[in-house]
Amino acid sequence: MTEFELIARIGQLFANVPRNGFEEPGDDCTTLRVSDDESLLFSTDLLTEGIHFLRETTPPYELGRKALAVNLSDIAAMGGRTVSALLSVALPPDAAGQWAEAFLEGYRDLSAEEGVMLAGGDTTSSRRDITINVTVIGRAADRHIKRRSDARVGDAIVTAGQLGASGAGLRDLLAGNLDSSNARIHNAPVAQTAEGVWLGERTEVHAMTDLSDGLASDLCHILEKSHVGATVDLERIPIAAGSDLITAVTGGEDYKLLFTAAPESLTELCRAFESRFGSPLYPIGVITAAETCEIVWLDHGKPFRPDWHGYEHNA
Repeated sequence: MTEFELIARIGQLFANVPRNGFEEPGDDCTTLRVSDDESLLFSTDLLTEGIHFLRETTPPYELGRKALAVNLSDIAAMGGRTVSALLSVALPPDAAGQWAEAFLEGYRDLSAEEGVMLAGGDTTSSRRDITINVTVIGRAADRHIKRRSDARVGDAIVTAGQLGASGAGLRDLLAGNLDSSNARIHNAPVAQTAEGVWLGERTEVHAMTDLSDGLASDLCHILEKSHVGATVDLERIPIAAGSDLITAVTGGEDYKLLFTAAPESLTELCRAFESRFGSPLYPIGVITAAETCEIVWLDHGKPFRPDWHGYEHNA
């Protein structure tokens, strides 16, 4: 059973359990309205040694930052800001001393930089491997929340950064090149937290998600929820230095924001974003009225239909 098949099965099993005010699953976070105009956002992520990271290639300080950053990215992808987190770890005896101290320092430093309090969590022992679970709570004005289901036909498809650096970094790590710039990006990604809040405030931005599983998969999440299709121009995909097109599309763990926006406002949106953050936006395609999750990749205007999928962690 793949990761996504397991998620689908969980949804079936819990379909008739009362939701108690929480939204249906399917976005980067679940939401709970707490006032007439504001909601809390909740997300959680699990990192398991041997599946999500290798101890011999991942410094514990960087892993501490990554454990929080990947969750901050989910809140940012819905236009919110993270305010608190819960941290749970299972550590084997050989990771309970200096390794744990360095991990916690990395986690603490990013928490301080982002203003995210540690509200609680749990610790336990493990016989061999490390397991890390982080749950984050964010806040957002309801009018600023961006959902995967809000893409509109004719919208521009935009990414807020170059793609493929993390996938290329993973290749470097597995090859023993631990000090490359892309290896460091893979080990310690930076969530676009300020960018997410800013994009959430822009009414011309419609649907949004973050690129955790790769463009091929994460764009499909938007298309499925919005019941639309897409065309993507391969030559417009921003490929990070040291990477390649296939890695940029399928590699995953870039944690850049992917969103759709009204085409008539795109030029001004790109100008304002670069003025605010000092980096460009990259329009890569258009939302179409095609069948749900039909992506037509265009190679200099000619349809190209590869069997591309994002990265999946096998359950």
